Amino acid sequence: MGRGDIKTKKGKISNGSFGKVRPARTKKNAAPKAEKKA
Repeated sequence: MGRGDIKTKKGKISNGSFGKVRPARTKKNAAPKAEKKA
């Protein structure tokens, strides 16, 4: 269990893959906020 193990977070970082252990970054501002009316 280390860099060669793809099922671990360290292995996913070295392999450059994403999954349940290491999810790909998602955009936090997906939904636009409602604008304030003056």
